[in-house]
Amino acid sequence: MSLWPRQWQSSLLPTAYQKYISPSKGFSCCHRLLHCGDSCSNYVKRMLSEQKLHEAVQSSLKRFQDCGAARRTLTSTKARANGCIVIPCCLPL
Repeated sequence: MSLWPRQWQSSLLPTAYQKYISPSKGFSCCHRLLHCGDSCSNYVKRMLSEQKLHEAVQSSLKRFQDCGAARRTLTSTKARANGCIVIPCCLPL
C-alpha cells in the first residue's frame, strides 16, 4: 500500500495553514526562533508523515507547549535587552 494518500492528506491542513493563515499573523514560530529548527507547522507535517496519528497528535501537543515556553523565554529576553533579540544561528549567512 502506498503512503502517498496518507502523507498527502496529513500534510493538507499544515500546508493550508502555512499558505493562508501564517503569512497574515505577522510573526514567526517562537520555537523555531529560539531553537533554530523546524517551525511548529513543519514539525506537525513531519510528525504526521512519520508517525501514527495518535503519536503525531501527542508529539504536536508537546511541541506546542514547548513553543509556548520558547515564547516566554524570548519575551523575557526581549524585555531585558530593551527590545533587541539577536539569535545568530537563525540569521542567513
